Amino acid sequence: MGTIMDIVKARDPFEKEFHQAVTEVVDSVKPVLDKNAEYRHAGILERVIEPERVIQFRIPWVDDQGRVQVNRGFRIQMNSAIGPYKGGLRFHPSVNLSILKFLAFEQVFKNALTTLPIGGGKGGSDFDPKGKSDFEVMRFCQSFMSELYRHIGPNTDVPAGDIGVGGREIGYLFGMYKKLQNEFSGILTGKSLNWGGSLIRPEATGYGAVFFAEEMLATRKENLDGKICLVSGSGNVAQYTTEKINQLGGKVVTLSDSSGYIYDEKGIGEDKLAHVMYLKNVKRGRIKEYADKYPEAVYTALDGSGDFNPLWNHKADCAFPSATQNEINATDAQNLVNNGVYVISEGANMPTVPDGVDIFIDSKILYAPGKAANAGGVATSGLEMCQNSMRLSWSREEVETKLKGIMKSIHSACLSASEEYGTPGNYVNGANIAGFTKVADAMMDQGIV
Repeated sequence: MGTIMDIVKARDPFEKEFHQAVTEVVDSVKPVLDKNAEYRHAGILERVIEPERVIQFRIPWVDDQGRVQVNRGFRIQMNSAIGPYKGGLRFHPSVNLSILKFLAFEQVFKNALTTLPIGGGKGGSDFDPKGKSDFEVMRFCQSFMSELYRHIGPNTDVPAGDIGVGGREIGYLFGMYKKLQNEFSGILTGKSLNWGGSLIRPEATGYGAVFFAEEMLATRKENLDGKICLVSGSGNVAQYTTEKINQLGGKVVTLSDSSGYIYDEKGIGEDKLAHVMYLKNVKRGRIKEYADKYPEAVYTALDGSGDFNPLWNHKADCAFPSATQNEINATDAQNLVNNGVYVISEGANMPTVPDGVDIFIDSKILYAPGKAANAGGVATSGLEMCQNSMRLSWSREEVETKLKGIMKSIHSACLSASEEYGTPGNYVNGANIAGFTKVADAMMDQGIV
């Protein structure tokens, strides 16, 4: 297997996030390849690793001062074996080819796990919507879509939101696509409810991560009621993770952003969460302001020089990393285990470094990787596509019931695959194997393409 990684690193020597994502899958699926020689003969793994298409383009736009700005745009169309490419758009200064390729690669297996007919892709830009006016964001989104529209379509590639791309951005992107193509189609998911969006879509990633944690706890005849939970981030995923934990009787004591984190021992209940939503979604403020309103909370500024994140160093039962990739290092992972955390459900994509993952697995705790635990977001995007195709709108209860059922089936698939290949309870191997085999079988059926 080292040969495959040698080739990947030689071809893309500076894409460390992509290498990390590929290494995890390569390690997990080795027993699958050993058992199914036809996959090796057909070069399935080599083909899954290489994107079907990488699109990069220039995005010129004009700011409010009349100055021309230039950003980079990307779309990685990774694998379409089981359906049109599906995956979010991320607008953040950290966006580069490596990060988007890792996200697109993860998306392939995540989407396969949902049981829905959707392939994997990812895209975005190094544009930072933070601090920009609505008109600046609109002009950027229109310029971005004036190139992207050539490469997407309801039966080809259906993007969604991600970090930095919420309802406002989706609206501007959709409006430009509609103008350019002269059609109203389900080309983007995460749309507003009054023009084709789905109920529960904003909540889906966070809710799904919590549903997955509940499924893991059920294997030990437990549930979230009364559990102390650490949540990182304060955006969409963190907000709705907190909401669902509250509804199920758990207590969330932390939230964070790029500046620092708050610890509220009394818990971030319904009223406090409503303030967080106002603070982040309307005011677009910083989490530090939470402590200004609730003085019982302790705010800790982010110290970039430290070798661990103190957010993960509190006594708790469960952790829901919901911010960004590689936010939990090996020290953080050990701190979590030492502080009694025995359930980890990743709302973010690949938030734990490989050494940290090893610590979780060796400790025999209930650990769900992002490609399984946070698949609720793309699953509900798939349900939005179904509703768009049928020109229907399902009720909130109907969508949430379907979401819960999908998370239950993902959990079952991961557990079954991990047992079949000799690592029972290892959700990392289970998720990688279950997703890989579904994609591999579709690729085998479709020939060398």
